[in-house]
Amino acid sequence: MKTPSWYYLLLLILAGEAVFILPFVLPRIFRPTVLAVFDLDNVQLGLCFSIYGLVAVPSYLMGGPLADKFPPRKLIAIALWMTALGGLLFAIYPDVITLQVLYGYWGFTTIFLFWAPMIKATRVWGGNNSQGRAFGFLDGGRGLTGFLFGLLGVFIFSLFVGEQVQESSLLESQEAFAYVIYTAMAIIVLIGVFVWFFMKSGVDEKEILIERISVTEVKEVLKLPAVWLLMVIILCAYVGYKITDVVSQFANEVMLYDQVKAAQVGTFLQFLRPTTGLLVGFVVDRFKITFWLFLSLILCIAAGVLFSSGLIVPSTTLLFFMAVVLIALGVYAARALYFGVMKKGKIPLVLTGTAVGLISLVGYTPDIFAGPAYGYFLDTYPGVQGYQYVFWMLTGFSAVGALAAFVYYRLFESPNKRKE
Repeated sequence: MKTPSWYYLLLLILAGEAVFILPFVLPRIFRPTVLAVFDLDNVQLGLCFSIYGLVAVPSYLMGGPLADKFPPRKLIAIALWMTALGGLLFAIYPDVITLQVLYGYWGFTTIFLFWAPMIKATRVWGGNNSQGRAFGFLDGGRGLTGFLFGLLGVFIFSLFVGEQVQESSLLESQEAFAYVIYTAMAIIVLIGVFVWFFMKSGVDEKEILIERISVTEVKEVLKLPAVWLLMVIILCAYVGYKITDVVSQFANEVMLYDQVKAAQVGTFLQFLRPTTGLLVGFVVDRFKITFWLFLSLILCIAAGVLFSSGLIVPSTTLLFFMAVVLIALGVYAARALYFGVMKKGKIPLVLTGTAVGLISLVGYTPDIFAGPAYGYFLDTYPGVQGYQYVFWMLTGFSAVGALAAFVYYRLFESPNKRKE
Protein backbone atom coordinates (compact mmCIF):
# COMPACT_ATOMS: atom_id res chain seq x y z
CA MET A 1 0.00 0.00 0.00
CA LYS A 2 1.35 3.42 -0.99
CA THR A 3 2.39 5.70 1.87
CA PRO A 4 0.71 9.14 1.83
CA SER A 5 2.89 12.27 1.65
CA TRP A 6 4.31 14.22 4.58
CA TYR A 7 1.96 17.16 4.00
CA TYR A 8 -0.93 14.69 4.49
CA LEU A 9 0.41 14.00 7.99
CA LEU A 10 1.04 17.71 8.58
CA LEU A 11 -2.57 18.62 7.82
CA LEU A 12 -3.74 15.72 9.97
CA ILE A 13 -1.62 17.05 12.86
CA LEU A 14 -2.91 20.61 12.50
CA ALA A 15 -6.52 19.43 12.35
CA GLY A 16 -5.98 17.01 15.23
CA GLU A 17 -5.21 19.81 17.66
CA ALA A 18 -7.18 22.68 16.13
CA VAL A 19 -10.51 20.93 16.72
CA PHE A 20 -9.84 20.83 20.48
CA ILE A 21 -8.48 24.37 20.93
CA LEU A 22 -11.79 25.94 21.99
CA PRO A 23 -13.19 23.28 24.37
CA PHE A 24 -9.91 22.07 25.91
CA VAL A 25 -6.66 23.83 25.00
CA LEU A 26 -7.81 27.27 26.10
CA PRO A 27 -9.27 26.09 29.46
CA ARG A 28 -6.06 24.10 30.07
CA ILE A 29 -3.67 26.99 29.42
CA PHE A 30 -5.91 29.75 30.80
CA ARG A 31 -7.75 27.82 33.51
CA PRO A 32 -7.61 30.56 36.23
CA THR A 33 -8.69 33.13 33.62
CA VAL A 34 -11.53 30.94 32.30
CA LEU A 35 -12.86 30.43 35.84
CA ALA A 36 -12.83 34.20 36.36
CA VAL A 37 -14.28 35.48 33.06
CA PHE A 38 -17.08 32.88 32.98
CA ASP A 39 -17.71 33.23 36.75
CA LEU A 40 -17.29 29.48 37.36
CA ASP A 41 -16.02 27.32 40.17
CA ASN A 42 -14.07 24.10 39.57
CA VAL A 43 -17.13 21.85 39.80
CA GLN A 44 -19.10 23.95 37.30
CA LEU A 45 -16.26 23.83 34.79
CA GLY A 46 -15.92 20.11 35.45
CA LEU A 47 -19.63 19.65 34.70
CA CYS A 48 -19.13 21.36 31.33
CA PHE A 49 -16.52 18.72 30.55
CA SER A 50 -18.97 16.05 31.76
CA ILE A 51 -21.69 17.24 29.39
CA TYR A 52 -19.09 17.12 26.63
CA GLY A 53 -18.28 13.55 27.62
CA LEU A 54 -21.92 12.47 27.84
CA VAL A 55 -22.41 13.52 24.21
CA ALA A 56 -18.95 12.41 23.07
CA VAL A 57 -19.17 8.81 24.32
CA PRO A 58 -22.10 7.74 22.11
CA SER A 59 -20.61 9.88 19.32
CA TYR A 60 -17.49 7.70 19.40
CA LEU A 61 -19.64 4.63 18.87
CA MET A 62 -21.89 6.10 16.18
CA GLY A 63 -19.11 7.94 14.37
CA GLY A 64 -16.68 5.02 14.25
CA PRO A 65 -18.32 3.18 11.32
CA LEU A 66 -18.47 6.44 9.33
CA ALA A 67 -14.67 6.41 9.17
CA ASP A 68 -14.84 3.00 7.51
CA LYS A 69 -17.31 4.27 4.90
CA PHE A 70 -16.35 7.87 3.95
CA PRO A 71 -13.02 9.61 3.14
CA PRO A 72 -11.44 11.02 6.34
CA ARG A 73 -10.62 14.49 4.92
CA LYS A 74 -14.27 15.40 4.29
CA LEU A 75 -15.42 14.28 7.72
CA ILE A 76 -12.54 16.09 9.42
CA ALA A 77 -13.06 19.38 7.55
CA ILE A 78 -16.78 19.51 8.35
CA ALA A 79 -16.02 18.79 12.02
CA LEU A 80 -13.53 21.70 12.13
CA TRP A 81 -16.00 24.19 10.66
CA MET A 82 -18.81 23.10 12.97
CA THR A 83 -16.52 23.37 16.01
CA ALA A 84 -15.35 26.87 15.06
CA LEU A 85 -18.98 28.00 14.79
CA GLY A 86 -19.42 27.30 18.50
CA GLY A 87 -16.76 29.90 19.25
CA LEU A 88 -19.26 32.68 18.43
CA LEU A 89 -21.26 31.71 21.52
CA PHE A 90 -18.14 31.03 23.62
CA ALA A 91 -16.86 34.57 23.01
CA ILE A 92 -19.91 36.31 24.51
CA TYR A 93 -19.51 34.55 27.89
CA PRO A 94 -22.87 32.78 28.22
CA ASP A 95 -24.36 31.67 31.53
CA VAL A 96 -23.47 28.28 33.02
CA ILE A 97 -26.41 26.39 31.51
CA THR A 98 -25.77 27.75 28.02
CA LEU A 99 -22.07 26.99 28.39
CA GLN A 100 -22.92 23.38 29.26
CA VAL A 101 -25.12 23.15 26.15
CA LEU A 102 -22.20 24.52 24.10
CA TYR A 103 -19.90 21.84 25.50
CA GLY A 104 -22.48 19.23 24.56
CA TYR A 105 -22.47 20.62 21.02
CA TRP A 106 -18.67 20.41 20.96
CA GLY A 107 -18.89 16.83 22.24
CA PHE A 108 -20.69 16.03 19.00
CA THR A 109 -18.69 18.16 16.53
CA THR A 110 -15.23 17.10 17.75
CA ILE A 111 -15.99 13.38 17.95
CA PHE A 112 -18.80 12.14 15.69
CA LEU A 113 -17.22 13.25 12.41
CA PHE A 114 -13.64 13.62 13.60
CA TRP A 115 -12.08 11.17 16.04
CA ALA A 116 -12.21 7.82 14.24
CA PRO A 117 -11.29 9.38 10.85
CA MET A 118 -8.20 10.94 12.44
CA ILE A 119 -7.05 7.63 13.96
CA LYS A 120 -7.73 5.71 10.76
CA ALA A 121 -5.92 8.28 8.62
CA THR A 122 -2.91 7.98 10.93
CA ARG A 123 -2.86 4.18 10.57
CA VAL A 124 -3.00 4.63 6.79
CA TRP A 125 0.02 6.96 6.89
CA GLY A 126 1.97 4.61 9.18
CA GLY A 127 1.62 1.65 6.84
CA ASN A 128 3.05 -1.71 7.85
CA ASN A 129 6.25 -0.66 9.63
CA SER A 130 5.84 2.86 11.02
CA GLN A 131 2.87 2.82 13.36
CA GLY A 132 4.94 4.13 16.27
CA ARG A 133 6.33 6.92 14.14
CA ALA A 134 2.88 7.80 12.77
CA PHE A 135 1.16 8.07 16.15
CA GLY A 136 4.20 9.58 17.85
CA PHE A 137 4.42 12.29 15.22
CA LEU A 138 0.65 12.81 15.36
CA ASP A 139 0.54 13.43 19.09
CA GLY A 140 3.86 15.23 19.15
CA GLY A 141 2.78 17.43 16.27
CA ARG A 142 -0.56 18.09 17.91
CA GLY A 143 1.32 19.06 21.06
CA LEU A 144 3.55 21.42 19.08
CA THR A 145 0.45 22.99 17.52
CA GLY A 146 -1.08 23.42 20.98
CA PHE A 147 2.19 24.86 22.31
CA LEU A 148 2.50 27.38 19.48
CA PHE A 149 -1.12 28.39 19.85
CA GLY A 150 -0.52 28.67 23.60
CA LEU A 151 2.32 31.11 22.96
CA LEU A 152 0.12 33.05 20.55
CA GLY A 153 -2.80 33.02 22.97
CA VAL A 154 -0.70 34.18 25.93
CA PHE A 155 0.80 36.95 23.75
CA ILE A 156 -2.63 38.16 22.59
CA PHE A 157 -4.08 37.98 26.09
CA SER A 158 -1.16 39.84 27.69
CA LEU A 159 -1.24 42.43 24.88
CA PHE A 160 -4.86 43.38 25.57
CA VAL A 161 -5.04 42.84 29.32
CA GLY A 162 -2.25 45.32 30.06
CA GLU A 163 0.96 45.17 32.07
CA GLN A 164 -0.60 45.01 35.55
CA VAL A 165 -2.21 41.60 35.18
CA GLN A 166 -3.19 41.24 38.83
CA GLU A 167 -4.90 44.65 38.83
CA SER A 168 -6.82 44.20 35.57
CA SER A 169 -10.61 44.33 35.82
CA LEU A 170 -12.92 41.47 34.92
CA LEU A 171 -14.10 43.41 31.87
CA GLU A 172 -10.51 43.85 30.66
CA SER A 173 -9.84 40.14 31.10
CA GLN A 174 -13.03 39.25 29.21
CA GLU A 175 -12.15 41.56 26.34
CA ALA A 176 -8.61 40.20 26.10
CA PHE A 177 -9.74 36.57 26.23
CA ALA A 178 -12.37 37.21 23.53
CA TYR A 179 -9.58 38.17 21.15
CA VAL A 180 -7.92 34.84 21.93
CA ILE A 181 -11.17 33.01 21.09
CA TYR A 182 -11.68 34.84 17.78
CA THR A 183 -8.08 34.09 16.77
CA ALA A 184 -8.68 30.40 17.50
CA MET A 185 -11.84 30.38 15.39
CA ALA A 186 -10.04 31.87 12.39
CA ILE A 187 -7.26 29.30 12.63
CA ILE A 188 -9.70 26.38 12.88
CA VAL A 189 -11.70 27.50 9.83
CA LEU A 190 -8.55 27.99 7.75
CA ILE A 191 -7.19 24.55 8.63
CA GLY A 192 -10.54 23.05 7.65
CA VAL A 193 -10.25 24.61 4.20
CA PHE A 194 -6.77 23.17 3.68
CA VAL A 195 -7.87 19.73 4.87
CA TRP A 196 -10.85 19.62 2.51
CA PHE A 197 -8.84 20.51 -0.58
CA PHE A 198 -5.37 19.08 0.08
CA MET A 199 -5.42 16.18 2.60
CA LYS A 200 -5.60 13.38 0.03
CA SER A 201 -3.88 10.11 0.88
CA GLY A 202 -3.26 8.84 -2.64
CA VAL A 203 -4.26 5.38 -1.39
CA ASP A 204 -6.88 3.35 -3.25
CA GLU A 205 -10.00 3.87 -1.13
CA LYS A 206 -11.10 0.29 -1.83
CA GLU A 207 -8.25 -0.81 0.45
CA ILE A 208 -9.42 1.20 3.46
CA LEU A 209 -13.20 1.69 3.06
CA ILE A 210 -16.18 -0.68 3.03
CA GLU A 211 -19.69 0.04 1.80
CA ARG A 212 -21.52 -0.84 5.02
CA ILE A 213 -20.89 -2.02 8.55
CA SER A 214 -23.03 -4.94 9.72
CA VAL A 215 -23.46 -6.64 13.08
CA THR A 216 -21.04 -9.31 11.85
CA GLU A 217 -18.17 -6.81 11.60
CA VAL A 218 -18.97 -5.41 15.04
CA LYS A 219 -18.95 -8.91 16.55
CA GLU A 220 -15.65 -9.63 14.79
CA VAL A 221 -14.08 -6.57 16.40
CA LEU A 222 -15.49 -7.39 19.84
CA LYS A 223 -13.89 -10.84 19.73
CA LEU A 224 -10.40 -9.29 19.66
CA PRO A 225 -8.61 -9.29 23.07
CA ALA A 226 -6.69 -6.16 22.02
CA VAL A 227 -9.94 -4.19 21.86
CA TRP A 228 -10.89 -4.99 25.46
CA LEU A 229 -7.40 -4.34 26.82
CA LEU A 230 -7.17 -1.01 24.97
CA MET A 231 -10.47 0.05 26.52
CA VAL A 232 -8.86 -0.25 29.98
CA ILE A 233 -5.47 1.17 28.98
CA ILE A 234 -6.93 4.25 27.30
CA LEU A 235 -9.42 4.89 30.10
CA CYS A 236 -6.61 4.93 32.68
CA ALA A 237 -4.17 6.92 30.56
CA TYR A 238 -6.87 9.45 29.67
CA VAL A 239 -7.57 10.12 33.34
CA GLY A 240 -3.94 11.20 33.54
CA TYR A 241 -4.32 13.44 30.53
CA LYS A 242 -7.44 15.08 31.99
CA ILE A 243 -5.60 15.75 35.24
CA THR A 244 -2.94 17.76 33.40
CA ASP A 245 -5.73 20.37 33.08
CA VAL A 246 -5.07 21.43 36.67
CA VAL A 247 -1.30 21.93 36.40
CA SER A 248 -1.58 25.64 35.52
CA GLN A 249 -4.10 26.06 38.35
CA PHE A 250 -1.68 24.26 40.70
CA ALA A 251 0.94 26.82 39.65
CA ASN A 252 -1.48 29.64 40.47
CA GLU A 253 -2.85 28.38 43.80
CA VAL A 254 0.02 26.34 45.27
CA MET A 255 3.12 27.87 43.67
CA LEU A 256 1.47 31.36 43.87
CA TYR A 257 2.13 32.37 40.24
CA ASP A 258 0.01 35.14 38.67
CA GLN A 259 -2.37 34.40 35.75
CA VAL A 260 0.17 35.03 33.00
CA LYS A 261 2.91 32.99 34.69
CA ALA A 262 0.45 30.19 35.41
CA ALA A 263 -0.57 30.22 31.74
CA GLN A 264 3.12 30.04 30.85
CA VAL A 265 3.39 26.86 32.94
CA GLY A 266 0.46 25.46 30.97
CA THR A 267 2.23 26.42 27.77
CA PHE A 268 5.45 24.76 29.00
CA LEU A 269 3.40 21.59 29.53
CA GLN A 270 2.19 21.92 25.95
CA PHE A 271 5.83 22.23 24.83
CA LEU A 272 6.68 18.93 26.54
CA ARG A 273 3.94 17.17 24.58
CA PRO A 274 5.57 17.58 21.13
CA THR A 275 8.98 16.87 22.60
CA THR A 276 7.72 13.58 23.99
CA GLY A 277 5.67 12.65 20.93
CA LEU A 278 8.47 13.35 18.47
CA LEU A 279 10.95 11.40 20.61
CA VAL A 280 8.52 8.47 20.67
CA GLY A 281 8.04 8.78 16.91
CA PHE A 282 11.75 8.61 16.19
CA VAL A 283 12.71 5.71 18.46
CA VAL A 284 9.78 3.47 19.31
CA ASP A 285 9.55 1.52 16.04
CA ARG A 286 13.07 0.25 16.72
CA PHE A 287 11.94 -1.32 19.98
CA LYS A 288 8.86 -3.09 21.35
CA ILE A 289 6.09 -0.51 21.19
CA THR A 290 3.88 -2.37 23.67
CA PHE A 291 6.63 -2.36 26.31
CA TRP A 292 7.08 1.40 25.92
CA LEU A 293 3.36 1.83 26.48
CA PHE A 294 3.70 -0.07 29.75
CA LEU A 295 6.71 2.06 30.74
CA SER A 296 4.84 5.31 30.06
CA LEU A 297 2.16 4.34 32.58
CA ILE A 298 4.84 3.54 35.16
CA LEU A 299 6.08 7.13 34.72
CA CYS A 300 2.52 8.35 35.37
CA ILE A 301 2.51 6.45 38.66
CA ALA A 302 5.80 8.10 39.67
CA ALA A 303 4.50 11.57 38.78
CA GLY A 304 1.29 11.00 40.73
CA VAL A 305 3.21 9.97 43.83
CA LEU A 306 5.51 13.02 43.61
CA PHE A 307 2.67 15.54 43.19
CA SER A 308 0.58 13.96 45.96
CA SER A 309 3.47 13.73 48.44
CA GLY A 310 3.07 17.30 49.67
CA LEU A 311 6.76 18.02 49.05
CA ILE A 312 6.04 20.56 46.31
CA VAL A 313 5.61 24.05 47.84
CA PRO A 314 6.36 27.61 46.60
CA SER A 315 10.00 27.32 47.68
CA THR A 316 10.62 24.08 45.72
CA THR A 317 10.50 25.47 42.19
CA LEU A 318 12.96 22.92 40.79
CA LEU A 319 10.99 19.99 42.27
CA PHE A 320 7.77 21.41 40.81
CA PHE A 321 9.21 21.58 37.30
CA MET A 322 10.71 18.11 37.68
CA ALA A 323 7.23 16.81 38.51
CA VAL A 324 5.74 18.66 35.53
CA VAL A 325 8.32 17.07 33.21
CA LEU A 326 7.67 13.61 34.69
CA ILE A 327 3.88 13.79 34.31
CA ALA A 328 4.31 15.10 30.77
CA LEU A 329 6.63 12.25 29.75
CA GLY A 330 4.25 9.63 31.13
CA VAL A 331 0.94 11.05 29.96
CA TYR A 332 2.04 12.21 26.52
CA ALA A 333 4.02 9.04 25.74
CA ALA A 334 0.95 6.96 26.61
CA ARG A 335 -1.23 9.11 24.34
CA ALA A 336 1.25 8.75 21.51
CA LEU A 337 1.38 4.98 21.86
CA TYR A 338 -1.98 3.52 22.81
CA PHE A 339 -3.51 3.61 19.31
CA GLY A 340 -0.12 2.80 17.81
CA VAL A 341 -0.34 -0.74 19.19
CA MET A 342 -3.51 -1.59 17.23
CA LYS A 343 -1.56 -3.35 14.47
CA LYS A 344 0.33 -5.44 17.06
CA GLY A 345 -3.04 -6.39 18.51
CA LYS A 346 -4.15 -7.68 15.07
CA ILE A 347 -6.98 -5.16 14.60
CA PRO A 348 -7.77 -5.05 10.83
CA LEU A 349 -7.06 -1.72 9.11
CA VAL A 350 -10.35 -1.75 7.21
CA LEU A 351 -12.27 -1.98 10.52
CA THR A 352 -10.19 0.65 12.33
CA GLY A 353 -13.08 3.12 12.62
CA THR A 354 -15.42 0.55 14.13
CA ALA A 355 -12.73 -0.64 16.55
CA VAL A 356 -11.85 2.92 17.57
CA GLY A 357 -15.53 3.68 18.18
CA LEU A 358 -15.95 0.65 20.44
CA ILE A 359 -12.66 1.23 22.30
CA SER A 360 -13.41 4.92 22.77
CA LEU A 361 -16.90 4.19 24.11
CA VAL A 362 -15.16 2.99 27.29
CA GLY A 363 -11.73 4.56 26.98
CA TYR A 364 -12.89 8.17 26.92
CA THR A 365 -15.48 7.99 29.71
CA PRO A 366 -13.12 10.17 31.82
CA ASP A 367 -14.60 13.02 29.77
CA ILE A 368 -17.72 12.38 31.88
CA PHE A 369 -16.37 11.78 35.38
CA ALA A 370 -12.79 13.12 35.61
CA GLY A 371 -13.65 16.84 35.54
CA PRO A 372 -16.31 16.73 38.28
CA ALA A 373 -14.14 14.35 40.33
CA TYR A 374 -11.09 16.57 40.51
CA GLY A 375 -13.30 19.66 40.66
CA TYR A 376 -14.95 18.19 43.77
CA PHE A 377 -11.58 17.52 45.41
CA LEU A 378 -10.31 21.03 44.65
CA ASP A 379 -13.44 22.82 45.87
CA THR A 380 -14.08 20.61 48.94
CA TYR A 381 -10.46 20.53 50.10
CA PRO A 382 -8.95 23.94 49.23
CA GLY A 383 -5.20 24.26 48.86
CA VAL A 384 -2.58 21.54 48.83
CA GLN A 385 -4.85 18.80 50.24
CA GLY A 386 -7.26 18.95 47.29
CA TYR A 387 -4.41 18.59 44.83
CA GLN A 388 -3.04 15.63 46.77
CA TYR A 389 -6.35 13.80 46.33
CA VAL A 390 -6.38 14.66 42.61
CA PHE A 391 -2.91 13.23 42.07
CA TRP A 392 -3.62 10.11 44.13
CA MET A 393 -6.45 9.62 41.66
CA LEU A 394 -3.86 9.80 38.89
CA THR A 395 -1.68 7.25 40.68
CA GLY A 396 -4.47 4.72 41.15
CA PHE A 397 -5.72 4.80 37.57
CA SER A 398 -2.18 4.68 36.20
CA ALA A 399 -1.48 1.52 38.21
CA VAL A 400 -4.51 -0.25 36.72
CA GLY A 401 -3.52 0.93 33.23
CA ALA A 402 0.04 -0.29 33.69
CA LEU A 403 -1.25 -3.75 34.61
CA ALA A 404 -3.42 -3.90 31.47
CA ALA A 405 -0.51 -2.65 29.34
CA PHE A 406 1.75 -5.36 30.75
CA VAL A 407 -0.85 -8.02 29.82
CA TYR A 408 -1.02 -6.53 26.29
CA TYR A 409 2.77 -6.74 26.03
CA ARG A 410 2.86 -10.35 27.20
CA LEU A 411 0.01 -11.33 24.89
CA PHE A 412 1.19 -9.74 21.66
CA GLU A 413 4.91 -9.06 21.96
CA SER A 414 6.42 -11.53 24.38
CA PRO A 415 9.80 -13.06 23.35
CA ASN A 416 8.21 -16.25 21.93
CA LYS A 417 5.88 -14.30 19.60
CA ARG A 418 6.64 -14.17 15.92
CA LYS A 419 8.13 -10.87 14.76
CA GLU A 420 5.79 -8.93 12.51
